Amino acid sequence: MSYSYPALPPILHRVSALGLKVFSGSEAYDLNIIGIRSPEKTANAFDDLICCAYREEKDGPWVVRCWPATTDPGTYWLDNPSQVDGAAILVPGQYRGVYKIDKHGGKYEALCQRNGNVSVYRDNNRDSTLDVDTSPIETGMFGINIHHAGQNSTRVDKWSAGCQVFARMADFDEFMGIVKQQIAHHPTWKSFTYTLIKEW
Repeated sequence: MSYSYPALPPILHRVSALGLKVFSGSEAYDLNIIGIRSPEKTANAFDDLICCAYREEKDGPWVVRCWPATTDPGTYWLDNPSQVDGAAILVPGQYRGVYKIDKHGGKYEALCQRNGNVSVYRDNNRDSTLDVDTSPIETGMFGINIHHAGQNSTRVDKWSAGCQVFARMADFDEFMGIVKQQIAHHPTWKSFTYTLIKEW
């Protein structure tokens, strides 16, 4: 999905209303990368969105692109958490400058958590319900990356143990092309902020 706005788009008004930083200057490719989490508490569907809001040219109109994704772990990892404390579910909030381009799992370029901490819920009751209100929160370096699933995935399964994951590889490739445009336009801007919000 792609949208154009002459003024600040609704998704950025929402981020601002939550008291979070909006990159709203006139520069091209000053990216706002935003995950929107569905209220659905049953896991294993790509029922969330990852969006980019930015300008393609200085002082140009706003562009918002959104793609199907998951911001939650799949049922495999909820049932079989890789950590004794439980499966990781990223806590909504803003993670300033935490991400950079690096190899996900040593295999392909993605946005990887390399520059700082994130906070996660720990869901340890081994069922398919995402427990994000009563689970403990842990903060640290957990490798919560932004990457892709398969060519055209319909179920999360093992694709996410807490990462933010695109359902379709082609969508992810489009996203990474936009990410690289930020560096092409601003060679020193090599870190990226990720903001996760709830659907409103």
